[in-house]
Amino acid sequence: MTRVTLAGGGVAVGAERGSPLNRAIGSIRDEGSDELSSTQVTPENIDSILAEHISEVFDDERFRRDSQKFRREGYIKVRELVPDAVFEGLQKEVRDIIAQHEKRIDVHLPETSNSPRYMSTVSASAIIKDGSLIPAVYNSSALRDALSRLAAEAVIDCSWDGEKYAILHQHKKGDTHGWHWGDFSYAIVWIIEAPDLKYGGALQCIPHTDWDKSDPRVMDYILENPIRTYGNVTRDLYFFRTDTTLHRTIPLSEDKTRIILNTTFAAERDLKKNVTHETMGAMFD
Repeated sequence: MTRVTLAGGGVAVGAERGSPLNRAIGSIRDEGSDELSSTQVTPENIDSILAEHISEVFDDERFRRDSQKFRREGYIKVRELVPDAVFEGLQKEVRDIIAQHEKRIDVHLPETSNSPRYMSTVSASAIIKDGSLIPAVYNSSALRDALSRLAAEAVIDCSWDGEKYAILHQHKKGDTHGWHWGDFSYAIVWIIEAPDLKYGGALQCIPHTDWDKSDPRVMDYILENPIRTYGNVTRDLYFFRTDTTLHRTIPLSEDKTRIILNTTFAAERDLKKNVTHETMGAMFD
């Protein structure tokens, strides 16, 4: 086994080729094929699948380079962090949950200078009720160790269950997740479906900014700082510093579909914050 000490003091463990873990994963693949099917991914084996995959795709140099970029920009695309079969399993589960639980919101939130939220949403409680792969991925120690290496500090559970997972579905002309910050330090955003970027939906960010809910000053930050724009397509995922990055999605110019799964994580410093949840309460049941 490969053991790597994390900045936060933890240990990442990866499977070497030919190891018992590697052979165990191989036993669940389709007979006569090296490809893992999404139907073979289960809550029980997902952590082992991720451990093998991450150890094969991310070496020390990749972690070093991506960690430095992430800490500069508050954003790093990590599409290769999970294998296709895991992502496809999540895509199916997200779509199934949307069909049962989504609700439409069209609101403006004073905590972010009255920026809009035009979309349909699914709450963490609905995901817990009818999801299985999403909670299993969230709880994966292999994924958590990889995120800790990217963040250069220990990445831990979000302390509020209501923000651990969320599904956001934009599908009408003008839909947007307006300028905002996150309550907790980190998120992995899974692009379940995205339109051609000419129709909108790209992510815009102003990193290294502070959120004062009583005086958010969103327009001041927009006027005083450069805005970074990131295009993401279906199957992308990115690691994000949400509490110090003011961000939004560009509004859709047509009736097109953009679906994300947001999984929120914390750092030790978040445990000392007096976190309130006004914006989440306005968006979810």
